[in-house]
Amino acid sequence: MSKGSPELTAARKEEIINACEELYKTMSFKEITLKEIGNVTSFTRTSIYNYFQTKEEIFLALFEREYDRWNESLSAILENNDSLTKREIAEKIAESLSERGQLLKLLSTNHFDMEANSRPEILTSFKKAYGASINNISRLIEKFCPEMSEDDISRFLYTFFPFMFGIYPYTSVTDKQRKAMEEGEIGYVYHSVYELTYSCLCRLLGAEQK
Repeated sequence: MSKGSPELTAARKEEIINACEELYKTMSFKEITLKEIGNVTSFTRTSIYNYFQTKEEIFLALFEREYDRWNESLSAILENNDSLTKREIAEKIAESLSERGQLLKLLSTNHFDMEANSRPEILTSFKKAYGASINNISRLIEKFCPEMSEDDISRFLYTFFPFMFGIYPYTSVTDKQRKAMEEGEIGYVYHSVYELTYSCLCRLLGAEQK
């Protein structure tokens, strides 16, 4: 790959995103800096500015990649099934989200700062991936629930997608948080990503749960 080639640019961007993803496993959004990300790449930290101008742009690119991966799963559900019951739809979407822990974690972070501190072209690219997810879920409902009207589908989308923002905090509780809830006398009951998502989808679709 020649210096400055599209292939090298794509590879460098991927390396930066991968470095951010790795750090995000053990550090919070606030703790991660461009310096920290630069320290775990194979090129100089200042080179990052050739690809991303802010930390938020890198996180938004990671976010976009997570939506792309979820879209692959949603597309597979559409392509590999001729018919599904409402309960089966709930099962398959819940399964697809249970494999996307990183997406759910990112959904629970501060979107406002990420989007406000990213250039328009990066934000637009992210919104396309997000929009594709909405479109894929809409297509699933249209294909397998033909009795649902456009208004029904719209209400479904704008209930389910906001719901997704809260999945991670309710399914990933630290010992510190658990202790605080116990002392605050909150009757917290653990649910997995699958359980929480499946239950919500069954209610939205009017399907009987197992």
